[in-house]
Amino acid sequence: LNFDVHRGEVLGFAGLVGARRTDVGLALFGVEPADSGEIQLQGKTVKVRAPEQALKLGIAYVTEDRRQLGLTMPMSIATNISLPMLREYLTAFGLIKREAEVATAEQYRQRLSIRAASVQAEVGKLSGGNQQKTMLSKWLNTRPQLLILDEPTRGIDVGAKAEVHHIINDLAAQGLGIILISSDLPEVLAMSDRILVMREGRQMGTFSRAEANQEKILTAMMGQERE
Repeated sequence: LNFDVHRGEVLGFAGLVGARRTDVGLALFGVEPADSGEIQLQGKTVKVRAPEQALKLGIAYVTEDRRQLGLTMPMSIATNISLPMLREYLTAFGLIKREAEVATAEQYRQRLSIRAASVQAEVGKLSGGNQQKTMLSKWLNTRPQLLILDEPTRGIDVGAKAEVHHIINDLAAQGLGIILISSDLPEVLAMSDRILVMREGRQMGTFSRAEANQEKILTAMMGQERE
C-alpha cells in the first residue's frame, strides 16, 4: 500500500471480504503494527507501536464492533466519552472530575444529536445509532487530526445512517482527515473524495470522485489492477 490523506478529505477504502482493509486501520492506530513500511504525519516519519502513541500523534480509530470493542456498555455516555482522555478528568488525588466529564459529554450530546434522557444514561440501553454517535464522540474528544472509521454505519437504521453521514461531512469540512472503511459500496462512492481499492492485502488502484463508479470499483475489487 502507498497512499496519503489530506486535511478535509475523506479517503474511502473499498474491497471484498478478506481484502484486509481493517488491517490498515489497526496498523495506523498501533493495535497491530505493520511489519514494514513507514507512516508520515505532516511530512515527518513517525512510529506507531501502540494506541497511546497514535493518540498523542492525533490518530483515532473507530472500530467496527462497537458492542465488544468500541464501548463499555454498562457505563454511562459521559464515562465512555471521557475514557480515552481520562487523565484530563482526574484531580491531583486521582479522583474523577465529574462536572468536567459531564460538561464534555453534554457538548457532544448536543453536537452529534445523541438522543438520551441525559449523559448519565447507560450506553447499553441506547439505540444502535446513538451508540454509534457516542463512540464517535469518544474518539472526537481526543481531538484527532486523522480519524479512521471502520464500518461506521453497520447495524444502524436508515435515519441514523444519514445522521452519521452528515457528521462525517461536517468533520471533513472542519479540516479533519478521514479514512472511511466500508463494505457498503454506495456509501463509499457517495462519501469519499478518493477511493482506494484493496484485494487480499494489495492496493488495486485509487480513483478520484469524478472517475469512480460502481463498475470500475467492482472490477478492481475482483482483481484487475489499475495501471
